[in-house]
Amino acid sequence: MIKQVLPLSGILALRFFGLFIVMPVLSLYALEMEGATPILMGIAIGGYALTQVLLQIPFGLVSDRIGRKKTIFFGLLVFVLGSVVCAMAESIEMLIVGRFLQGAGAIGGVVSAMIADLVKEERRTKAMAVMGATISMSFTAAMILGPIIGSSFGVDKLFWLTALLASLAILVLFINVPEAPLVSYSFEAEESRWQEVLHDKNLQLMNLTNFLQKAFMTLAFLIIPLALVKGMHFEHQDLWKVYIPAAILGVLSMAPAAILAEKKGYFKGVLLFGIVMFALSYTCMVSREPWLFILGVMLFFIGFSAHEPIMQSLASKYAKAHQKGAALGVFTSFGYLGSFFGGLLGGHFYQWFGIFSIACFVGSVSIIWLILIFRMKNPAHQKNLYLSLLEYPRERFSRLLEMEGVLEWYVNENERVAIVKYDQSSVSGETILERMK
Repeated sequence: MIKQVLPLSGILALRFFGLFIVMPVLSLYALEMEGATPILMGIAIGGYALTQVLLQIPFGLVSDRIGRKKTIFFGLLVFVLGSVVCAMAESIEMLIVGRFLQGAGAIGGVVSAMIADLVKEERRTKAMAVMGATISMSFTAAMILGPIIGSSFGVDKLFWLTALLASLAILVLFINVPEAPLVSYSFEAEESRWQEVLHDKNLQLMNLTNFLQKAFMTLAFLIIPLALVKGMHFEHQDLWKVYIPAAILGVLSMAPAAILAEKKGYFKGVLLFGIVMFALSYTCMVSREPWLFILGVMLFFIGFSAHEPIMQSLASKYAKAHQKGAALGVFTSFGYLGSFFGGLLGGHFYQWFGIFSIACFVGSVSIIWLILIFRMKNPAHQKNLYLSLLEYPRERFSRLLEMEGVLEWYVNENERVAIVKYDQSSVSGETILERMK
């Protein structure tokens, strides 16, 4: 598992490092540019997410057809171009254009789908946790280096660094990432794919969760540097002293969250815990007392990081094999849509009403969010059978289509293995094997 996951996690980590490294200082930098307003600042912070929203689903669908690796390569090239435009920007409008281009490299859902292709489902949450931990480490490094490099050499140098790291990610893609296995499915569902993906209530709730989590993240990065520097008189280069302890607490919360969700089945409990942390964190960040505000920052990182190792894995559990690219594309799109609206609404709230209004908004939304998550079902007690096509001819699998408890079956053509996914609370593996004789 590690061999397949680490290179892909490294690609995402390099890409996200490039996005994260500017976040601690971007609101301050954007406000100082020609023509800047708080609203345009919010668009500059979350603008990359708008093009992610528009292109994430097409990228996912294209990757289902032409392959994950080619799609990831193209997305990274576009991201490099956007980073160069940001580095050369002299006005807020040019910065926004560059951020839009950065977002046009919409590969997040494709990478998640590729990990799901390469890793057996029983290990998928661990794989997603490895990916989340790698990204979180890049996040921690970005929180340390961003304020230091930005204050010493200029924020434009951060964007040049972003372009360089994305270019390095392309090398990792071609040197270390294997091709995804060729998979065929037990039935063709092209016409019903979008209906099932968009109408599944559990996937809808996961999409909403990703939207709100990312919206609250963007709001936090809009508030934190402005409050610390302009309200509490922190120096730019000292911001890491707040970010790194909070990021470390976030990293430490990831493993317990993954264990409770995957091993104990407390998926809903982990999601609810994270939502409560969000509400408490914004309540604390209203305070003008530095210690209470910093406590709010730490609570936010804990809640955000508790969600990270389980959300993509949970969304993939609700999607069937032939829907993974589309479903994770939709899921990821909602996350980026949340990032965009978080920046857009945060800029408006900050300009017209102040930080208190943002905290009230987050608290009200969190209550509704908590109620909705109670309605979500935990995934079925799924288990997989791996059957060699040499022992079980392909035509026999049609017997399983009407069998109660069998969720789906599909074939890994590279390994010549059929995977039968079933609900172990409804049918046993032994019963399925008897049916296959």
